[in-house]
Amino acid sequence: MSGDAALERLKREGRIVVVGASLAGLRAAETMREKGFAGSLTMIGDEPHEPYDRPPLSKQVLLGRTTPDRTLLPRTRDINAKWRLGVPATGLDMAAGRVRLADGDEVEYDRLLIATGVRARRWPNEEEAALEGVLTLRTRDDGLALERRLAAGPRRVLVIGAGFTGSEIASACRERGLEVTVAERGAAPLVGALGGVIGEVAAEMHREHGVDLRTGIMVTALEGDSSGQVRAAHLSDGTVLETDTVIVGLGAQRNTEWLAGSGLGAGPRGIACDAGCRAFDIRGIVTDDIYVAGDVARSPHALFGYQFLSLEHWGNAVEQARTAAHNMLSESSDRRPHLWVPAFWSSQFGVNIKSVGVPSMGTEILFTQGSRAERRFAAVYGYQGRVIGAVTFDNCRWLPFYQEQIERTAPFPPPFATVDRRPEGNKPVPADFPDPSVPTHGPTITLSGYSPADRRITFNPARP
Repeated sequence: MSGDAALERLKREGRIVVVGASLAGLRAAETMREKGFAGSLTMIGDEPHEPYDRPPLSKQVLLGRTTPDRTLLPRTRDINAKWRLGVPATGLDMAAGRVRLADGDEVEYDRLLIATGVRARRWPNEEEAALEGVLTLRTRDDGLALERRLAAGPRRVLVIGAGFTGSEIASACRERGLEVTVAERGAAPLVGALGGVIGEVAAEMHREHGVDLRTGIMVTALEGDSSGQVRAAHLSDGTVLETDTVIVGLGAQRNTEWLAGSGLGAGPRGIACDAGCRAFDIRGIVTDDIYVAGDVARSPHALFGYQFLSLEHWGNAVEQARTAAHNMLSESSDRRPHLWVPAFWSSQFGVNIKSVGVPSMGTEILFTQGSRAERRFAAVYGYQGRVIGAVTFDNCRWLPFYQEQIERTAPFPPPFATVDRRPEGNKPVPADFPDPSVPTHGPTITLSGYSPADRRITFNPARP
């Protein structure tokens, strides 16, 4: 059978299975139907809920402005799928083209999309993690439990980790009028994602809003009372902090354990795939029937030295899912690469923080617009003489401009003297990222590939 005929048969009567019934999985399914896929579509999800939006959980839900059941993702079309919700995938037989489920069932596929995402990293001591009042925030059920806990008025909340999620939770606690302590083993909040210079700004925000911020500190143990309720935390400086609510914000773990022994190139950093979202097997050979999208994917990006990037970004999940869906139903000559420029946003302490590119690759930073003192600014990151990323605090109108500079591999520092007022001076300063071998909480981009120092390209993205 010719390639064209096989593809048409796949579209008419093929079997596509999507493991991961969340944002990436839903948008991929919608794209497949939009492209004319009329075959069998099965959506497998470990949660009992249909796809919902996660960002509101650490923002509107914790403030009581909405409820978790009102976070369902809007549908762009009817996907006419068979839903297998609340039944995790437990294994993959690549040779037979089957996904094994926790209930013992097996689902056959002609094309498979893996979009299993990440889960919150739990407190490592299982006995302490099981104490009443020790919580994480990732799922809809997590959001409901945490909102109820905060609404009950705990005496003191301890947030372990000052990444984006931990900082947003601390912000919500202060807005509710709750006493909150944040323990961060790094030098400042957001330091792993945005560096020490911006971390200092974030630390000022925490403290000015009444957060008891403790940096360079680790929580060594959690202590419970006789009823199993958490009552105190032991810190690495010898302090014992009384608390009745502990929120663990130690980052995320990629959901790849179910693929152990499958022969797929999957591990703690995610599932390796090519720029077209096709998964690699353990020999480094690309598959042609298994694709990956969303937080669980590791894919090379031409703009960033062909580094394999693992992105925990909402926009990346959407765009990578659409690319994967397109390529699953296309001849090789019509396939396209996933070249979405990373972008991220956070709202905390009344400030809207947005970033574009990969700031964590930057070695230098330059404040280019606005005022650092007023926390309304744009700052640009440089790496090997080019613009690699940008961040804004309440000044996001500049982000499209800097995204274009990243796409064009423009020189750093930016040479736009008439555009950039450079309020903090004309010279870049070290971005002050921590040693990558020293873990910090909350990075949203993980670099896990080769980065050739002499690579230069011009990026011309397709425009709609």
